[in-house]
Amino acid sequence: MPTRPRLEDRSVSPAALAAMDAFHADVVREVREVVQRDTVVVFGMARNAHVKRVRKALEDAGVPHTYMEYGGYFSKWRERLAIKLWSGWPTFPQVFVRGVLLGGEDLTKAALSDGSLKASLGGGARVPAVA
Repeated sequence: MPTRPRLEDRSVSPAALAAMDAFHADVVREVREVVQRDTVVVFGMARNAHVKRVRKALEDAGVPHTYMEYGGYFSKWRERLAIKLWSGWPTFPQVFVRGVLLGGEDLTKAALSDGSLKASLGGGARVPAVA
């Protein structure tokens, strides 16, 4: 599967790499721990309609999930940026199932509609979270 181009570490100065690693490392550590620990996780922000709709869709489907909220439109944008940089997903919500990024509202609703989300919850080994 093709991947989008990313700047290789060798093309980034050591000082910039260190700054990137330190950018809200506490938030990234928290996010990684929750994704590794809980089966379904939704990361979102206050007053975001997409977040509300995806959580309602999960609830209506009987899918328990952990919700982690990082600020709203006028707060904690840097923390949310750190999460986006870590996951590579550009928007919120970010939905993880068994350690795998499912996507946002549209992809989550599609996975609920086609049964693939519930199928992935039907047992089997946990997929390890992304590093």
